[in-house]
Amino acid sequence: MRTLSLALICSVSAILAACGGGSSSSSDASSPSSGASAPAASTLSQKAQLGQTIFFDKSLSSNKNMACASCHSPAYAYGPPNSLSVQLGSDPSLSGVRAVPSLRYKAMTPPYDDNAANPDGVTQNAPGGGFMLDGRATTLATQPAFPLLNPIEMNNSSPDVVVKAVQSGPYAARFQQVYGQGVFGNTMAAFNDIGDALQQFQIEEPSFETYTSKFDLYIGNKLGGTLTAAETRGLKLFNDTTNGAGCAACHYVGANFQGSVGLMTDFTYQAIGAPRNDASIPNNTDPIPANANASFVDMGLCGPYATIHIPGSATSGAGPDSFTGVNVPDPYCGRFKVPTLRNVATRSVFFHNGVFHSLVQVINFYNTRDTNPEYWYPSTGGDSSHQVQNPSFALFPTAASGATAQSFNDLPAAYQGNIDEELPMGQGQTDAGGTTAADGAKPRPIHSTPQLTQQDIADLVCFLNTLTDGYQPPATPPTSGSCVN
Repeated sequence: MRTLSLALICSVSAILAACGGGSSSSSDASSPSSGASAPAASTLSQKAQLGQTIFFDKSLSSNKNMACASCHSPAYAYGPPNSLSVQLGSDPSLSGVRAVPSLRYKAMTPPYDDNAANPDGVTQNAPGGGFMLDGRATTLATQPAFPLLNPIEMNNSSPDVVVKAVQSGPYAARFQQVYGQGVFGNTMAAFNDIGDALQQFQIEEPSFETYTSKFDLYIGNKLGGTLTAAETRGLKLFNDTTNGAGCAACHYVGANFQGSVGLMTDFTYQAIGAPRNDASIPNNTDPIPANANASFVDMGLCGPYATIHIPGSATSGAGPDSFTGVNVPDPYCGRFKVPTLRNVATRSVFFHNGVFHSLVQVINFYNTRDTNPEYWYPSTGGDSSHQVQNPSFALFPTAASGATAQSFNDLPAAYQGNIDEELPMGQGQTDAGGTTAADGAKPRPIHSTPQLTQQDIADLVCFLNTLTDGYQPPATPPTSGSCVN
């Protein structure tokens, strides 16, 4: 587990005074048009223009009803155009198992490495980088093979099927012009070229990395980039790993390896303990169908889709978790890629399993996961005749008095030592000199006071709204409202 050093956070605060990353089985055929329209090609190279055409081509799915843009709509920051927890496949009777991420700000992601360097240049190395939620794709060029060939997503039986669809399609001549007249004579080479074109489109097309949020104006000291009092409080909470929310420990705000500021991710993998998205949640209208099978468990870096750290394999790594120090069969299990928080306020689905549907709910989960687990997990025992009312943001509306919550119910008990205990979920241990260190975090006692107040959470949401691209400063700044004072 990596944490951001307090010294670096202070320096960042002073300066300020983020198809890759997809899941193995998550796509959308429920909205054929996806609300998406192709960005203008104007300055794109011939290869990138070809990749743009491929990105919007529904003929590359088995039922000719799904393109990359169906799940990664430009109108929704290249994320899903609906609020489904997981998307439907080319066969709409089939559902995925992971939420679809945005494709924005992916090009600077380094390849996966068990011992990846942190972009802050200070804190310890840890698993990081790579594409997909479990890092098994090494580049933006290799990533498209997974959805193209996945039986739940675009459902092509082999690379040959995909290549033949391009060869028989209206842009076959353009494909040959870019990759050579004999390109279709080698199926695997042509299939790899499809990925290469998609990668070039994502690299060159400006709408994948626009840096046009209010936050960008603010850090660039540009006209219209002044944060309100509420947004400023939210930013301070975001950065503060001692008394605040500590978001910056994973959603790094400084410059990354290539100099871009504010990607809002350090490319690491964390185990958060998200509740299982299944029918045990009252009034859950969108559970993951695969979760109806109790034996199905999605553990991210150690399977079932990534093959690097399958428990019990020669490459799995039994030993102490680098953050908690707890010995576990494999310290990689339960970890998923930390997403960028840019454009997070435009989303309606959160975490790898899409179990949450609002930012308020997500931050309250972080804040009360340990202090009030009955809000988020099924409970057993207690006095069933005396039901305690939970807050409106909770997944479980009530809990029996004295009941015991089944925390971390989407991760086997053997791997629960991997769960992240950073702020606001955990509390720092104070050393003899009075310093509270983020890497000394431990779970907050059940029913103790959470780290953040509801006003803190409201301020954090206000700040996160400043990360939305396409911001246009108003002619007259507002003087009232929840995100002003």
